[in-house]
Amino acid sequence: MSKKEKHRHSLSNIVKIQLLIMISFAVIVISAIVIVSNLAISKTDEVLKNKVISLTSSLNVQMKLNMDSYLSRMETIAALAFGEENSYTYDATDPNNDEYEAINTEKIITDKLYSLCIMENFVDYGIVYRNNRTVGKISNGTLTLFGDKIYAELSSMISRSRTNDGWKAGYNADFKRIYYVKQVHENAVLVISFYTTELDAVFDNPETLADMNIRLVDQDYNIIYSKESKEIGQPVPTDIEDRMEDKTSAAVMDDEYLVSVNNCGDWYVVCSIPTPIILNEKNEMKLFIYVTAGIAALLAAMIGLFLTYKLTNPIKNIVSTLDTKARVDLLTGVLNKSSFEEYAGNAISASLESESHAMLILDIDNFKGVNDTLGHAYGDKVLQKTGEILRNTFTEDDYLGRIGGDEFCVLINKRFNSHDKFKDYVTNKCFELCKAYHNNYTGDDGTYKISASVGAALYPADGKTFDELYRACDKALYKSKNAGRDSYSFYEPSMESEAKQ
Repeated sequence: MSKKEKHRHSLSNIVKIQLLIMISFAVIVISAIVIVSNLAISKTDEVLKNKVISLTSSLNVQMKLNMDSYLSRMETIAALAFGEENSYTYDATDPNNDEYEAINTEKIITDKLYSLCIMENFVDYGIVYRNNRTVGKISNGTLTLFGDKIYAELSSMISRSRTNDGWKAGYNADFKRIYYVKQVHENAVLVISFYTTELDAVFDNPETLADMNIRLVDQDYNIIYSKESKEIGQPVPTDIEDRMEDKTSAAVMDDEYLVSVNNCGDWYVVCSIPTPIILNEKNEMKLFIYVTAGIAALLAAMIGLFLTYKLTNPIKNIVSTLDTKARVDLLTGVLNKSSFEEYAGNAISASLESESHAMLILDIDNFKGVNDTLGHAYGDKVLQKTGEILRNTFTEDDYLGRIGGDEFCVLINKRFNSHDKFKDYVTNKCFELCKAYHNNYTGDDGTYKISASVGAALYPADGKTFDELYRACDKALYKSKNAGRDSYSFYEPSMESEAKQ
């Protein structure tokens, strides 16, 4: 097996081990969550549901009894009106009535009805005759609501033939009042009414079921009463109606709602509550289980990541080293020629003409003499020193590269709002480079002086591509060399004509 094949085989084994560890931890975590959840939840689920259904059904029955008792009391108070003989013997429609006697009789009846009316917060407590004449307390709201059809409409509310009476809510879509009507004789009906808000005391939730919504609903599934006053007169929410439809006494529970319904005369008492709320104890247990499982999963993940890191870190180091060797000139620590051209070229091509860049080419003067006179070991030291000088002179945002034996290139990416300020900045950098070599000597006795020549070009004035800037820098470097070296020069358009000469 070749070295290359062994390397591939080792990598394959490491990847298999890594996958095996990750899969093992995943199986452990998932199994723990499933087992703990099933054991903790399934043991209590059915018992808790039955307990809640029983509790809610008992509450609904109690609310029904409260409502029956309340309505019965209202009927009893209505019956007290017949304690005055005139209440059921007087007929305001009789054409033979003496006007004076009729007035006195109606006053007696009214006084009797008013004395009974103060027993409760009645809106209406009076008698309406076939000719729409009224005695007792009949509110303006009721008179306005029924108009000149008041007797006919009230009479139509009598739904129980045995007792000649009936209850009605939501007449003409007005659910503010509940009416009780009882036949007095063939030409008169007794009517009492009260505001639906009076039922607050009837439908009083116990603290244990404070979140339950209790509604009184008619046969058309319109809401007669609800603690949420804005619901009164509205249809029962569809998700509640679907669960109570065609039921007169039942309790239904599913994942969304618990609904119980009981018939109350012509109406229904409907109790409903979202299942997640009523099963709060179960939800708290679920939360505890999920948190515990989550912590276990987090710990497992951390351990898995740690072990994975331990296994993959050596590989990452190898890859990183290979990548560094591919990009960096190992002797000087700056980018090699191909990497520099790639990075600098991409930066220039992606730049707007309003941005500023500068390219510098540095050439070590008399470097061949160092190699020939002192040897390549000293030459390598000069190159290493040059890399150090470049890193100390420029920022991390700048690209530094070695593009030849003793030739280095820099792309300055410093941003300035002013072109003049940017050029001053580049000039200072060129000066710093040359100055750094003024005291640079090499050789055993330190007698061989090293210097550098620099050529500079600006983007976009001197070139808009890597190649254009590089050629401009090269011409500027040529000028520095001809000027006696150990100096720097900026590209000028006149250099084109000088080069042709």
